[in-house]
Amino acid sequence: MAKTALQFVILYAIMVLTQAIVFNHICLFGYAVPLVFIYVIIKLPITLHTNWVLTVSFLLGMTIDIFSDTQGMNALACTLLGILRKPILHLYFPREDEMSTPTPSMRSLGMSVYLKYVFSVSLIYCLLFFFIETLSFFNALRLLIKIASSTFLTFTILIAIDSLTSTRREKRL
Repeated sequence: MAKTALQFVILYAIMVLTQAIVFNHICLFGYAVPLVFIYVIIKLPITLHTNWVLTVSFLLGMTIDIFSDTQGMNALACTLLGILRKPILHLYFPREDEMSTPTPSMRSLGMSVYLKYVFSVSLIYCLLFFFIETLSFFNALRLLIKIASSTFLTFTILIAIDSLTSTRREKRL
């Protein structure tokens, strides 16, 4: 338990620092922004109590808000994502007891389910974040392009990060 907690603290710190130092300065074609720090929320164990998930999600969003100067937009979007994380997973993988480990991964969920899960979480986070950012549908086409391009970029980077951090046992699948 202590080892897992330490791993998540290290993951939290690494993802916040990489988002603040690297990914906050990337904006492809004026639309696509990688929001890869949500990897922490994706990797939280399914067995973790909802109060802890919401606390970690809020603190993650607030930490990113401090570094990004976004006045609580990430905190709100991360908290909502923390609420929706378990129902999204149950949409694709209805039985928790069939998982080999409580942490969502390609090994525990299977590649197809894990890719759908990560894509759905990325899409929902981008929808929440960019809608909170604009708070209107005034320029709906620009909003949809930002959501679609950021979702695709975030999803691609998250899968790349996951393939780099997966253990040797998981890579054999």
